[in-house]
Amino acid sequence: MGICIGVTGASGLVGQGLCQALMAQGRPVRALTRQRLGERPDEVVVGDINADTHWRTALSGVDVVVHCAARVHVMDRAAQSDQAAFREVNTHGTARLAEEAAAAGVGRLIFLSSIKVNGERASPQAPFRAEDPPRPADAYARSKAEAESRLWAIAEKTGLEVVVIRPPLVHGPGVGGNMATLLAAVRRGLPLPFGACDNRRSLIGLDNLINGICYCIDTPAAAGHVWLMRDARMPSTPDLVRYLAASLGRSPRLLRVPLPVLQAAAAVTGQSQRLLRLTESLCMDAADTQAALGWQPPLSLEEGLRRMVRAAVCDGTNPGQYRP
Repeated sequence: MGICIGVTGASGLVGQGLCQALMAQGRPVRALTRQRLGERPDEVVVGDINADTHWRTALSGVDVVVHCAARVHVMDRAAQSDQAAFREVNTHGTARLAEEAAAAGVGRLIFLSSIKVNGERASPQAPFRAEDPPRPADAYARSKAEAESRLWAIAEKTGLEVVVIRPPLVHGPGVGGNMATLLAAVRRGLPLPFGACDNRRSLIGLDNLINGICYCIDTPAAAGHVWLMRDARMPSTPDLVRYLAASLGRSPRLLRVPLPVLQAAAAVTGQSQRLLRLTESLCMDAADTQAALGWQPPLSLEEGLRRMVRAAVCDGTNPGQYRP
C-alpha cells in the first residue's frame, strides 16, 4: 500500500498538483484542507491554520506531511506589513503542525518555504545558497524564516525529520501574480518596455517542484537540510517574454526603455516593487541540491512555460497560487 502522505494547502497551486501527482502514482494521499473540497476520497477539514489548530486526528496514520499551506506574499503594502497575520499562519501554524505531527507519529515533515528567506535580489556572480544567513526583507519572508527556525528546534527535541525546500517563483497551469500578468500582456500583443533589461531570474516549473517534493518524500538523505530548487536555466525578463511569445506563436514586442525611465514611471504609479521583480536579478545556486541530494529538474524551463501557456489558452483555470 505504501506510506500515507498528508498534504496541507491541497486546494492551492502546488498542493493540488502534488495531490494529483501522488494519486496518479497510486500512492495513499490525505488532503488536509481549510474547508471541504469534496474532490478526494481521503480528505480531512482542519479549519484555519494557526497556533491552536487541532491536527492530531487528521494526522492519524499519516507517515509524511508536506506543508504547502501558507498566508501568501501579496503586493498590497498594507497587507505586506501585517507581520502578526503572517506569523499566525506561517510561523505559529507551522510550529503547531510540527508538534502535533511528532506527537501523532509522523516521521517526516516537508516544509515549502521560500527563496525570499535568503533575500530579494542576488546576482549571477553571487547567487543565493542554502547556507547563506537569512536576510528576509518583508513580513512574509520573515514569517517563513521564523518557521524554519522553529522547525529545526522541534526536530531536535522530538526526532521529527524536517526537510525545507526554498523555491523561487513557480510557473505552471493556474499560476497568478506577475507571471499571469506578463502572460496576459504577451497574449494581447502589448508592447513591453523590458528590452533593455539584463537581469537573471531563478524560476521553477510546477511539475519540477512537484517532482522535487516527491524526491524529498522518498529520499532518506533529504532530512535535516534546506534545499534550493529551480529550473536549470535562469532567464532574463526579455528572455521570458520571448519564450512566452514563442509558445503562443507570436512575435515578442519588446521596447528598449532605459531602466531609469522605467523606475521613474513606476515611482509615480506606485509600482516600484512590482518593477523590481521584473528587472532585478534573483539567482540561486542549486549545485548542492544536485550533488548532495541527487535531484535535478526533469523538465526544461521552456517545456514548463509551454505547459503553462497551453493550460491558459485551453481553459484559463486558476486552481490557486503560490508566490514565494
